[in-house]
Amino acid sequence: MHWLEVRIDTNHAGLETVQALLSGLDVDGVMIEDEEEFQDFLEHNHEYWDYVDEDLERAMSGRSRITFYLEAKEAGFAKLGEVRIALEALKQERKDLGALLMTLEDVQDADWENNWKQYYKPMEIGERLLVIPQWEEADPGDRAPLYLDPGLTFGTGAHATTRLCLTALEGLVRGGERVLDLGCGSGILSVAALGLGAASALAVDIDDKCRTAARENAGLNGIGPDRLDILVGNLLTDETVAERIGGGYDLVLANIVADVIIALAPRVRGLLNPGGTFLCSGIIEGRAEEVETALTAAGLTVEERREDNGWYAFTCR
Repeated sequence: MHWLEVRIDTNHAGLETVQALLSGLDVDGVMIEDEEEFQDFLEHNHEYWDYVDEDLERAMSGRSRITFYLEAKEAGFAKLGEVRIALEALKQERKDLGALLMTLEDVQDADWENNWKQYYKPMEIGERLLVIPQWEEADPGDRAPLYLDPGLTFGTGAHATTRLCLTALEGLVRGGERVLDLGCGSGILSVAALGLGAASALAVDIDDKCRTAARENAGLNGIGPDRLDILVGNLLTDETVAERIGGGYDLVLANIVADVIIALAPRVRGLLNPGGTFLCSGIIEGRAEEVETALTAAGLTVEERREDNGWYAFTCR
C-alpha cells in the first residue's frame, strides 16, 4: 500500500491553528514536532535524562511541524486538495503562523514499517549471550539466546548502557536468583537474567508501555508470568508501589539515569538480601564520581566499575 506523508511547517503559535484546520477536514492522528516544547521538556525534566543526542537537537532546531498520512489513492488525493485549499486560505488570513509550507513524500508500507529492521542483527554480548531480533534466524551455539522485538520500545542491547549491564549480568547470575529490575523498559535485563538462570524477576517502570513490551519480549523467550511479574509505578514517590516491591532480592538492576540512581541509593540496601548485588548504569561521563559518592554514602561498596563509550555501570554490594 502507498501512502502520502504530508508535512506542514509552521511556527509554535501556528501548531494549534493548523491542527484545528486539519481536524475540521477530518484529518486526525497527526504527529507534532516542536522545538519549543522539546526544549521546555529538557528544561523541566532533568531527572529523566543526562545526555541529548546532538543529531536530535539539530533535527529539532527551528522546527514546528505537523505530519500526517493519507492513502495514495483517489480519496487521499481529494483530501490533499482540500487541505491545500484550506492552507492557502489560512495564509491569506494570517501572517503570523510562519511559512505554512506543505511538502509531500510518497512512501510504502514496507518503507516505514520494515526498513528499520535492517539495522538490527544478531549481536554477541560478553561471553554468554546472543541478542537475536525476533525476525532473524541464528544458531546461538553455546550462547544463551535472548530474543527481542526492538520495535516495541527502548532497550535493544545496542546502547552502551544496556551492553554494560548484560555483560555484568553474565557473572552475577549463577542460578536461582530473585531479581528486581527498576526502569525495566523493554524488559531486556529481566528477560536476560531469567534466561541466564535466575528464578524470578519483578520488572518495574513508570511508563505503562513497559507492561506490553516486557511481556511480549518475555514471551519470545518462553518466559511466562509465573517467572516475570511486571509493575507500573514509581518506587521513589509511591509508597504503595514500594510496599508491593518489598525487599529480599538477590540482584537489583537499575539502568536509568544518574539523578534517579542518586535518589534511589539510600533505598537499595533495604531492597537487597544480605550479600545481594546492586547493578546500576545509565550514568554518563561527568556524573560517575557523583553517583559513586552517593552509593558509598548509602553504605554500598562499589566492587566493579565498567565503562563503554563514555557511559558507566557500577556493581555494588
